[in-house]
Amino acid sequence: MTERQPAEGKREKDRPWLMRTYAGHSTAEASNELYRRNLAKGQTGLSVAFDLPTQTGYDSDHILARGEVGRVGVPIAHLGDMRRLFQDIPLEQMNTSMTINATAMWLLALYQVVAEEQGADITKLQGTTQNDIVKEYLSRGTHVFPPGPSLRLTTDMIAYTVSHIPKWNPINICSYHLQEAGATPVQEIAYAMSTAIAVLDAVRDSGQVPAEKFGDVVARISFFVNAGVRFIEEMCKMRAFGRIWDQVTRERYGIENPKQRRFRYGVQVNSLGLTEAQPENNVQRIVLEMLAVTLSKDARARAVQLPAWNEALGLPRPWDQQWSLRIQQVLAYESDLLEYEDIFEGSKVIETKVDELVEASLAEIDRIQEMGGAMAAVESGYLKSQLVASHAERRGRIESGQEKIIGVNAFEGTEPNPLTADLDTAIQTVDPAVEARVIAGLQNWRDTRYQPPFNHPRPCKALEKLKEAAKGTGNLMEATLECARAGVTTGEWAGALREVFGEFRAPTGVSSAPVAIPAEEGSALSQVRRKVDLTAKDMGVGKLRFLVGKPGLDGHSNGAEQIAVRARDAGFEVVYQGIRLTPEQIVDAALAEDVHAVGLSILSGSHAQLVPDVLDRLRVAGATDIPVIAGGIIPNGDAEQLRAAGVAAVFTPKDFDITGIIGRIVDEIRKANKLDPLEVPA
Repeated sequence: MTERQPAEGKREKDRPWLMRTYAGHSTAEASNELYRRNLAKGQTGLSVAFDLPTQTGYDSDHILARGEVGRVGVPIAHLGDMRRLFQDIPLEQMNTSMTINATAMWLLALYQVVAEEQGADITKLQGTTQNDIVKEYLSRGTHVFPPGPSLRLTTDMIAYTVSHIPKWNPINICSYHLQEAGATPVQEIAYAMSTAIAVLDAVRDSGQVPAEKFGDVVARISFFVNAGVRFIEEMCKMRAFGRIWDQVTRERYGIENPKQRRFRYGVQVNSLGLTEAQPENNVQRIVLEMLAVTLSKDARARAVQLPAWNEALGLPRPWDQQWSLRIQQVLAYESDLLEYEDIFEGSKVIETKVDELVEASLAEIDRIQEMGGAMAAVESGYLKSQLVASHAERRGRIESGQEKIIGVNAFEGTEPNPLTADLDTAIQTVDPAVEARVIAGLQNWRDTRYQPPFNHPRPCKALEKLKEAAKGTGNLMEATLECARAGVTTGEWAGALREVFGEFRAPTGVSSAPVAIPAEEGSALSQVRRKVDLTAKDMGVGKLRFLVGKPGLDGHSNGAEQIAVRARDAGFEVVYQGIRLTPEQIVDAALAEDVHAVGLSILSGSHAQLVPDVLDRLRVAGATDIPVIAGGIIPNGDAEQLRAAGVAAVFTPKDFDITGIIGRIVDEIRKANKLDPLEVPA
């Protein structure tokens, strides 16, 4: 038997993309252990998830951080935490992505100082800071400062890294969360490109980078995109992205080198489409979404991170994340995908779809430029209202059955699922005691940072220098590095800049969003409208008033916005003040606005502490007739505890019928006010 010969003309396999797992939780020590374990399993890059206090510039002991510490990522409050996070991980040899935006400059400074302490040559550091503040205003909600100062921080980081850390990607224009917030492919392309134009214009106009080096700036701009389950459309979207980027960088900025004009992107495949119902279906969704960004060589991602099958249920365990990593490895190492040139080249179907996306996206980019660019379109509320409207339309298609979600509104019958037989062990939980330990460690750092063995200089001088620099026009990176070396904390750094720059509350997009589902006679919404009107009449009020609240630091506001819009369309007067409120502020608003129900939306896991706090404050105020409804990623056990504490109803991602949810809220208002149940005939 002869040895099998390779096929004639068979080319060498391409190198696989960087394989990441988005990870970080509890403490720096626990996350470091997880990173080293993942690297040993074959992961080729790190992707650091920070907790919400770190992302929004608060220390772990700030009142808004309560219940949020270590929940959705790792808490990093100072240089000591960053040292522990990367202990025994040689940063000079690592490619590290950090999902950080408003406080990106601060976390990059801490990373650089730790690398220096390891003896690394910082010119060899490779990685990415997300640093896209525009999408924070639109979808993710971890913004801190107003658009102008935020853009300055981004500009200063880009100018600094091009000169000092030339292999670093200082910004990852992030359309991922735009799709999560409802963006169509055209909106995702247009809004991301408009952000890139705003950033590049700001760097060019700052005068910090010589004209001859501007190509280096363009070459370090990377993108972070979303890939949904419509994988043909998503692959065409990536080809359209590349074509538009090539055109913009050549025509607007005069970049002649094609390597500098290359569209460089990483991807996290869609988490919006992951379902709590029949969660095993998420595995095939993840595979299809991965294929969208890997099948086409000419539009292949440079880095891929996949969510875990159970993310709609809660925090994935290491085993769940390993499964997602193995999905990538099977495609890269077992299949023949990397042995061929682009398999879609010459396809009329693909070319037609790409042409359509390019034409529509360029038209929307032009519309945004006419408004004054991305920053002006953020401040006017245009971009946010467009996303809220698109998301409402999608929700309407799901509720009507026009858009089918397997296991949710189609093929709902299922065999018992052995993966979720014990829900308490199907996800990872964060020990509530972690927060107290992190806070104690933070307080110890503050007390001892200028003593041996650290001997940091007193931080007050570094903070004063930072504030002086912020009042001027110079680059803020050196002052930030000095703060890092002085043992300054995340909250102190951001607090100093808050004093100079102020804070910003982004437009919610709720009031200007159009009606997504008409209340036609006989429709479900018309029936709920009638229930709302009759209940208001029975209570002797002009309109029922409903407060939608986002306590804590969770900025994922898409669900809250959709509830607020549908309640408005059902006839409620809606009070929605946006994100990042304390329980005290929510209760004060409920009493001041004399509302008839309070809805609390939390996706970060802090519901166990924040929802009971709202209930207690309402009781103290004597407002026990105001039912409280909770929604979010809430495990069954937690939902039972919330109901036992007095929550009227708990809704999770499996409850996709928003109109039905609004009807249930009306029922709870009637029950709380001792009114008879109301049956509205169809």
